[in-house]
Amino acid sequence: MRNYHGIIFAYHAQPELRELTAARTAASLPFCGRYRLIDFPLSSMRNAGILNVGIIMQRDYQSLLDHIGSGKAWDMSRKSGGIRMLPPFGLPEYHTGDYNGTVEALNAVSTYIRDIEEDWVVLMLGSLCANVDLQAVISRHEASGADATAICADHTPMGVHHRYVLGEDGFVERIALYRTGESEGVASLEGYIIGKDKLVELMDRCRAENLYLFHRDAMTKFLGDGCRMGVYIHPGYANAVRTVEQYYKASMDMLRSENRRQLFPANRPVRTKEHEEVSTYYGEHAAVHNSLVADNCIIEGEVENCILFSGVRIEPGAKLHDCIVMRGCEVGEGVELDCVIADKFASFAPGVKLVGSPKLPTVVPKRTKI
Repeated sequence: MRNYHGIIFAYHAQPELRELTAARTAASLPFCGRYRLIDFPLSSMRNAGILNVGIIMQRDYQSLLDHIGSGKAWDMSRKSGGIRMLPPFGLPEYHTGDYNGTVEALNAVSTYIRDIEEDWVVLMLGSLCANVDLQAVISRHEASGADATAICADHTPMGVHHRYVLGEDGFVERIALYRTGESEGVASLEGYIIGKDKLVELMDRCRAENLYLFHRDAMTKFLGDGCRMGVYIHPGYANAVRTVEQYYKASMDMLRSENRRQLFPANRPVRTKEHEEVSTYYGEHAAVHNSLVADNCIIEGEVENCILFSGVRIEPGAKLHDCIVMRGCEVGEGVELDCVIADKFASFAPGVKLVGSPKLPTVVPKRTKI
């Protein structure tokens, strides 16, 4: 896809993710035992042949840099083009504080965007848990003759989202902002194809008027100018992770085979940084039911409806139900955990009991000892 350039928004810290983003962005959250959330938009672009991709960052992006590296896992390590990590180098005033919105984030790297040689830009969230067939999106976009195409869900997602209301001609008539639950129109997944020149024009206009928000400001202007926006309805699993509850639900959803098939189809593989690990050891009295278990774990207790990352150790007598246990965690003898998210290298002393709920899972921060 020589005429398409990718931009991924990976600057969001998302305060609603609480301790999970204390030292990382939402895009670098570990997911499903071996992945990071950013693997999904990156892989979607790679599978569509989009090999020139810029990743917009702002702060707490060390884990993101460590994970992506040179981009070799996605075949984007190249002498010319390839993957580019974009800190806020464009404007001095953007070096402190948080971005007020996506347009502000784009303007912070405006020099990079202005130098894009391709005619079209594909915009995607770094924390979108979805395997989008961008080849199909591009085909729909080119066939429609639209000035932009929005990627939308075939269902109503959790939490606040924007919706596009279509006219009789099939193009977007108006945008319904900040909706929850069922409503008119189709729900936006905040992914777009838009012309590079039009994107720069919108960035300049918003900056001149001190406007920061992509949907409320830029997209409203886009539609107000009479530009035509088409939509592509993504038919598979999709969950934009913005809160602890959404992260927990997306993770637990992967325990259902149908959701895994939609997120990991054989014809659109999800690539990630490779780790060479030994096989997991299951003790004589270990019991594991309906769980995803990575390599290099030692399991001697009971595990049910859980996701375990590599290097997890579970001692005899421990019982885990509906938990997410990240890399390197240690669970002592007799520990009972229910609806707990344990961040990397957390440890639980023998006999500890922690109970959360699906709506409010208990989060144990990285390297915490309980």
